Amino acid sequence: MKEKMNDVLKGKVILLTGGTGSFGNKFAEVVLREHDPKNIRIFSRGEKKQLDMRNKFDDDRLRFFIGDVRDKDRLHRAMTNVDIVVHAAALKHVPICEYNPIEAIRTNVDGAINVIDVAIDSGVDRVMAISTDKAVHPVNLYGATKMTAEKLFIQGNSYVGKNNTKFSCVRYGNVIGSRGSVIPLFLEQKKTGQITITDEKMTRFWITLEQGVKFVINCIDRMKGGETFIPKIPSMKIIDLAESIAPGSKKRITGIRPGEKIHEILLTEDEARHSREFDDSYAIEPEHPFWKKRHLKGGKKLQEGFRYTSENNKKWLTRRELIKIIEEI
Repeated sequence: MKEKMNDVLKGKVILLTGGTGSFGNKFAEVVLREHDPKNIRIFSRGEKKQLDMRNKFDDDRLRFFIGDVRDKDRLHRAMTNVDIVVHAAALKHVPICEYNPIEAIRTNVDGAINVIDVAIDSGVDRVMAISTDKAVHPVNLYGATKMTAEKLFIQGNSYVGKNNTKFSCVRYGNVIGSRGSVIPLFLEQKKTGQITITDEKMTRFWITLEQGVKFVINCIDRMKGGETFIPKIPSMKIIDLAESIAPGSKKRITGIRPGEKIHEILLTEDEARHSREFDDSYAIEPEHPFWKKRHLKGGKKLQEGFRYTSENNKKWLTRRELIKIIEEI
């Protein structure tokens, strides 16, 4: 599957939950610049972030709704006459979710249920949920809530009845330079001359905000409803990441944190049995009856036992490539 910039968003009304975050800002930038939507409704809780975003873009096609995905009534109002929903709202910081588990469930799980119900009731055409590699074999609450949300969105296709609402997910790894990313932390620690590393063996998948947004748009165009799309993205060792950002700095090994993995996985061997591989991505096809009438075009079946993990990746991010990306950001 080669990325193509298409007109799936042209002239459409788009609702973006969690729209003032890193992803939301980049999504608005790319879509306003390249796709000419009728408008993008930014749905989020913080008035200050919305004001900053309004001033940053100064574009009448951006509309702002104060609201929380926990509030079903407010979602109903925001989703009126919406064509496409991109669901990015979530509590995503692992330690915060561990310390506030009920709040994480209310936003990441109950909020997902609300988005699904309201999208069906409102006759939305397509809903794309943003997921994470933490949802695969989850070892922390954040990952468990995102795994649950994935299941809810995929199975949401069974609830649409006579409506034609389609639900799919995009699952990818760490975003370079996003809020909460380790890169801003390393850049700050660089000033002290010492970098903290949890484990020297640790590897992670990496993707830029622009790449993530364009992949999501491409998948909205391709989706039949029920797929989980995974981009082919590079890995990098955390120790190499630290050395790239702060060469020569002292490194202090702190030990792996609760709920953290040495390596991440984006596609399991069990999921691979019902997945297809494309030039730049994988697509997990659902195992549910509703999928029999829908088929993605192209792609090839994966070999038995295939796993897509950050340590067995064929693509690795070089230090030079990382530095170039950080400089551009």
